[in-house]
Amino acid sequence: MQNLKKQVLEANLALVREGLVFYTWGNASGIDRERGLVVIKPSGVPYESMTVDDLVVLDLDGRVVEGRLNPSSDTPTHIELYKAFPGIGGIVHTHSTYATAWAQAGRDLPCLGTTHADFFRGPVPCTDNLTAGQLAGDYEKAVGEVIASRFSGLDPAFTPGVLVRNHGPFTWGATPAQAAYHAKVLEEVAKMAFLTLQINPSAACDQALEDRHFFRKHGPGATYGQKKQQQDF
Repeated sequence: MQNLKKQVLEANLALVREGLVFYTWGNASGIDRERGLVVIKPSGVPYESMTVDDLVVLDLDGRVVEGRLNPSSDTPTHIELYKAFPGIGGIVHTHSTYATAWAQAGRDLPCLGTTHADFFRGPVPCTDNLTAGQLAGDYEKAVGEVIASRFSGLDPAFTPGVLVRNHGPFTWGATPAQAAYHAKVLEEVAKMAFLTLQINPSAACDQALEDRHFFRKHGPGATYGQKKQQQDF
């Protein structure tokens, strides 16, 4: 688990370097699928003092199997997403400014150009509101369930992020590093979309152009990057 812990620590620290989190407003996790164990940031621990030894290891039932600190309060959300999306290996949650603004507005983030289309297939969806019963019950678990429900009919590998209404973004990827990468991309395209719609409220992107850019980087016909080398997702 030591290697995964190092990956998760680096993903958390990347969020700080990229200006995606302030104070302790966010978290990154990773999963060892063979062992069924999740590594996640501890709750409320400042990033500048966090070490590998501070990270918490849990099973998919939420039981702590290693670590002396309490896990992130968002741990049940991460666990639900790992259960719902078996192809992902890392998850990030932030309260980055522009992505959170779209979440608070309750709006899907539309694809308005090729930067978005290079990374997200279609709009980044915004979830429904949680019900009163969900808010009164296991709230963080319910957030994961609402995200999974919103992705009915969507491919989480092609749309590696979501906006939780009135809350903020979650992103994921094959690794914790890729999940953090997608968090940065999501924040940038959210900012671009906001500015675009200020200039032209009726702006849109042609579907054929979206498809051309997305599928040159994703799927069996992808041509972007160098063969036999790790590529950006």
